[in-house]
Amino acid sequence: MKSKPTQTRAYNQGARAEAAEETHQRIVDAFVALVTEHWLEDITLAEVAARSGVTVQTVIRRFGGKDGLIDAFKTAIGPAIEARRHAGYGSIASAVTALVADYEITGDSVVRLLAQEQRHPALKPVLAHGRASHRKETERVFAEVLETLSGAARERHLKGLIAFTDVYVWQIYRRDMGLSQKETTALMLETVTKFNAAVTGTPATMRRAS
Repeated sequence: MKSKPTQTRAYNQGARAEAAEETHQRIVDAFVALVTEHWLEDITLAEVAARSGVTVQTVIRRFGGKDGLIDAFKTAIGPAIEARRHAGYGSIASAVTALVADYEITGDSVVRLLAQEQRHPALKPVLAHGRASHRKETERVFAEVLETLSGAARERHLKGLIAFTDVYVWQIYRRDMGLSQKETTALMLETVTKFNAAVTGTPATMRRAS
């Protein structure tokens, strides 16, 4: 008979924890959506609260303010970006296609965040993580050609590949020049292929991810 109150308390605690996690996710989702639409200084905690259906006090209690939301933003968007890019594993062509497809979703927001980096110190670790992730993915995609180089020559070639596949290149092609997604993909692929060929003599193929 004494087990029932214990079971009830455990159930209530589990339900509260589940509700708290749901509230947390709603707030993060609301902030992510706002970041894709606005500059950070234009986003208020009141707007985040309204979108997520909670009070401003709840947002502050859970995240401490906008800096805490920015940190949660990094954790929230990372897995989706990696999943979209990993979908291109198999060849350089498919990897570039997947990269441009991801930029179609995240490119405008990332460029906007980069433009705000100096004004908002809390963005620095978020963008540093993004840069490190792009470098890591570039090393994986172009592993075969990079293995033919070493030392300073490898680092120089890697930096070139990072630059040729950067979000700013996507912005120039898609937004400044008005190229289509397909045209952007083709031009980016042509650039990296020729860059690799200048080193190896033949286009490199991407090693499949293990």
